[in-house]
Amino acid sequence: MARPRSFDEKQVLNAVRDQFWDAGYAATSLEDLMRVSGLGKGSLYAAFGDKRQLFLRALRAYTDDNHRRLREALAEAPRALDALRMLLEAPVDDSPGVRRGCLLANSTSELGNADPEVLNHAHRAYETTTALIGDCVARAQREGDLPAGTEPIELARALLAAQQGLVFMSRTGLDTATLTATARSLAARLLPDHSGA
Repeated sequence: MARPRSFDEKQVLNAVRDQFWDAGYAATSLEDLMRVSGLGKGSLYAAFGDKRQLFLRALRAYTDDNHRRLREALAEAPRALDALRMLLEAPVDDSPGVRRGCLLANSTSELGNADPEVLNHAHRAYETTTALIGDCVARAQREGDLPAGTEPIELARALLAAQQGLVFMSRTGLDTATLTATARSLAARLLPDHSGA
């Protein structure tokens, strides 16, 4: 009879996610994964498979969590236009967690050309993100804050590209004031208020 696991799977996935996020896939060793997870090689691989499988599990968990949080943030905003502007301002935060960028984007840059599964995951994840933002754009149109003639998915892709650009710029060490000004400039161009307010 197999012994029950004596560790918190989510806690382990979060620890290895942070290791991959900070160091990247190639620079993360088995010893790093054992250290951050607190598990031996046998336990780690028995529970999650090899390094690549562990990475993919952590990446999927990260993406699922991001989609959940984005869905909640967009839905909870009193007005959709405010939620869309918030999306552009999110990367401006100068805390270390934000400055390390997006794990999905980092991983796609590192592995996308060599690992079709990572590339396919990134494509699906960005399509889901685009759809969530597109739904919010459509809501802003219904609320009268964006012009009805705008195609929601096209604007959603532009917003996502702008937001990811800000994330990348934040990784370069660009100061918060400049990032804030850039985010506001993008918001003014991409999300002009058409409500007449």
